[in-house]
Amino acid sequence: MKKIYLLLAILFIFSGGFVAGSLFSVKNNSSDLLDIGQIPQSSKALEQKALPKLEHSASNLLIGYVQDFRDPSVVNYNQLTHVIFSFAHPTKDGNVLLNGDTALEHLRTMVSKAHQNNSKAILAVGGWFHMNGGESYDYFKAAIAAPLARTKLVKELMNLTENENLDGIDIDFEHPRSQEDAVNLNAFIQELSSKLHLQGKELSIAVHSKIHSVTGTELGFVVYEPSMFQYVDHVNIMAYDGQWDGGYNAANLSPYPFTENIVNYWTTLFDKHNISKEKLVLGVPFYAQPEDPKSKQVSYEALIKNDPDNAGKDSVKLNGTTYFYNGAETIQKKTKLALTNGFGGMMIWEVGLDAKGVYSLTAAISEEMKEIK
Repeated sequence: MKKIYLLLAILFIFSGGFVAGSLFSVKNNSSDLLDIGQIPQSSKALEQKALPKLEHSASNLLIGYVQDFRDPSVVNYNQLTHVIFSFAHPTKDGNVLLNGDTALEHLRTMVSKAHQNNSKAILAVGGWFHMNGGESYDYFKAAIAAPLARTKLVKELMNLTENENLDGIDIDFEHPRSQEDAVNLNAFIQELSSKLHLQGKELSIAVHSKIHSVTGTELGFVVYEPSMFQYVDHVNIMAYDGQWDGGYNAANLSPYPFTENIVNYWTTLFDKHNISKEKLVLGVPFYAQPEDPKSKQVSYEALIKNDPDNAGKDSVKLNGTTYFYNGAETIQKKTKLALTNGFGGMMIWEVGLDAKGVYSLTAAISEEMKEIK
């Protein structure tokens, strides 16, 4: 991604994942970026230790999104196979915007640091909010609906890939809401895929979980053309933000049973269409959702700074409300669930929200991956 925290009900209904992370983002009227804060600091000093680099196999990926206002130096690149900069913003006529000079500077620093640590640097396009205001949906929908705009968008993304030394592009169209949207997204993905793969670059796509957190049934308001997934390298499943399903309930953010249903759905879908499940990457949240919807989300890092013992929990009473999140044990259970079902790896929204040192959830995922190898 003046602070913006939009909690409009219509957005809640369609939110698939990055809206949560976007609530941490900020921008001002000049389209440059500002700093953000966390909840009050703890008096406890946390032990900081260097984390060993995890050797990843082709089917053992650890992908982390980084928001555009984030200082790139806070990312622990040596734990990640892919770092995805979020976001570039499409215009209706097929241009691509970054959120000011600060975002461009951060992108370039991230690319450099990622490559120094043998991680791939990817640029995400889309997200929930558009830098010019409102949802990105209307901008993205228009850009890929018209053939001329669609081809222009592909060209602009290829130019960015070359000029900024990127290893690929991640598409986050939130979300295709009709069969027409799905057809247009499929056409766009095919066109972009052919260009990127010709240059040895990667293409990934962030997708809605497609599962209702309460009923466990498939959600029909997000529509994908399954054949599209043949043309991407990774499918990053936003397996969180279930709190909006069936009336606001923060406990449904991303509990383990919800994730089991999501894994079963995508496993069945890919098996049915004979698509390799190694393309699938399971997303996990590094933020906590408040029981009181008037309260702000907080980062996992903030919970640990408040009390390191929170690493072993999935909920905690704080600031007059209860927060629900995924602690280290739940994150590791999800990692095992994904990899034992043939998924290619794990995805993080977002790495700037992680705790440091021994309490890092990124490190917890890495440790579990070592056990499963």
